[in-house]
Amino acid sequence: MALKYYHAEPVANSLKSMVPLIEKGLEFQSVYVDLHEFEQHADWFVAINPEGQVPVLDHDGHIITHTTVINEYLEDVFPEIALRPRDPVDAARMRYWNKFVDEHVMNHVSMHGWHRMVGIIARNIESGKFEKLMERIPLPDQRKKWMAARSGFSEADLANATEKIVYAVDKVEKQLGATAWLAGNAFTLADINFYSMCGMMVERMFPELEIGRRCPRMVEWRERMNARPAVARALAGEDRTAPGLRTWTGHAR
Repeated sequence: MALKYYHAEPVANSLKSMVPLIEKGLEFQSVYVDLHEFEQHADWFVAINPEGQVPVLDHDGHIITHTTVINEYLEDVFPEIALRPRDPVDAARMRYWNKFVDEHVMNHVSMHGWHRMVGIIARNIESGKFEKLMERIPLPDQRKKWMAARSGFSEADLANATEKIVYAVDKVEKQLGATAWLAGNAFTLADINFYSMCGMMVERMFPELEIGRRCPRMVEWRERMNARPAVARALAGEDRTAPGLRTWTGHAR
């Protein structure tokens, strides 16, 4: 059995599947893909994942992409340390929260991150070179996202994204008033998902929301997440982000 995990900095999507690998005690080869050097669009990587996106799990030559799919795959193949409830009702609750984070949280947090961090990277690429880099991006929507980051997302779109994030953190805060973890009283993939996509960085990205006052249960939950050895180990992973851009990554490295 050989596992290889292609990933970028330990945040968001790359963190989301790295934590389960570590939680399960699985040995895997870590392969860093430098997004700042556009390695995700290089021929060698596109040969692995034609979409040119990280992370990617290679399990004995079987290529698995998209973090929610990767995490469910890990549960199917390595169920000994379970991060998906075995009770069908609890498993459905976990999947509900994963669907909520994937569809109603991730892209809105991502927009702000791209506007503030990726936009700086995109604007620092000289004209001509930028257009050539865009031609190498396999996914049309990803190409549009890079171009939007270069020009700057509209204030209306950013305001709408913030509104969605406020709804999400209030929803999570309410849930944590009823259960210890998002999907119930057990730590699951849903907690890892929300933490990676929003919970670890929301205060740093959105200080105006006053999360400490607004969502004390979520802050306490986040500290429990931070205290998990697998999370700490994942966060200590390789990070080549320029120091001036690390403000938005949710933790100092």
